[in-house]
This record gives sequence, structure tokens and C-alpha cells, in this order.
Amino acid sequence: MKLVILTGIPGSGSTTVLEKTLEEVDYLHLNYGDVMTKIAKDKSIVKDRDDLRKLSPEIQKNIQKEAAKHIKDVSQNENVIVDTHCTISTPLGFLPGLPKWVLDELNPDTFILIEADPDEIILRRISDISRTRDMEKYDEIRLHQEINRSTAMSYSTLTGATVKILENHDDQLDIIVDNLVATLK
Repeated sequence: MKLVILTGIPGSGSTTVLEKTLEEVDYLHLNYGDVMTKIAKDKSIVKDRDDLRKLSPEIQKNIQKEAAKHIKDVSQNENVIVDTHCTISTPLGFLPGLPKWVLDELNPDTFILIEADPDEIILRRISDISRTRDMEKYDEIRLHQEINRSTAMSYSTLTGATVKILENHDDQLDIIVDNLVATLK
């Protein structure tokens, strides 16, 4: 069984690509934040996902560890693809989406980064009225994707997992889905 981590910055199209790909492969899709939220709700610590960030760092770390253990356990019996953030852009800088204690527990087989041209990402963010997204400049988007690449390779160094980068360009959904399907098989 495989455990795959799929990431992409907001507007990269990673959610759309994953949804379409799941029509063609036998993988269980888990969202890391959803797993954390369920664990915290089951313990009556939070009411919703937004409450997670209000918890103390120690409690958040424990929930992250529990989520990683749960995901790893599930991946023993079926192929699992986890969508999450490789890094998180904050006003104070970038944070790792998968701290060492999470990587140690997950020990994934592959990291997949979904990328797009910064211009495409800007237009997608502007046209997506269903979400409230931070508006970043071209260079900030380019930097975030570069940071994700570097961070994914660091994750790979710690876990031995492979890193695959897939380009998601406008009007080429079928191409990236075919590439992702081939990567997952």
C-alpha cells in the first residue's frame, strides 16, 4: 500500500486535479486538517476547524501526531493520498506544513507538488469568488512554489520518499490528471 502526500499552493489547482484523478485510481483521499479536526472534536476540544489554530502549540502538536498515526494506520490496508500544505505562508515567514514529528509518523512514499505559472494562479484566485484568498504578487507566488520545492526535498531527505513535480496549466487538466495517475500507479 502507498502513502502519498499531495500539495499545492492556493490557486495551483491541486484540489481540482485530485478530484478528477480520484475518478481513475483506487486511493482513499484524506485531508490532514480534516483528520486533525475530527480528532479534536472527538475529544471535545474544538467545535470546528477554525478553533484548531486557537489551541496551545503543545495540544496542536499532539493532535498533529495523532492525525499522522491515524493516517499511517489507514495506509497499512489501502492506498492513501493526503492533501495538505507543504508550507504555509504567514506574515512572519513560511512554516513547514509537515513538521518532523509528523514526517516521522507518516513516513510517506512520495511527495507530489502541483504547480502552475504565477500568472495562472493570480487569475484563478481572482476568478474564484467562492473562496477568500490572500492576493499575492507574481514574485511572492513564485517564491512560495520555490520554497515548497526546497521543503519537499528536505522532507524527502528525512523520509527517503520521492518528490514529483507536476505542472497544472490552464486548459490542460487531462494532461496533468494522466501524469498524476501514472505517478500513483
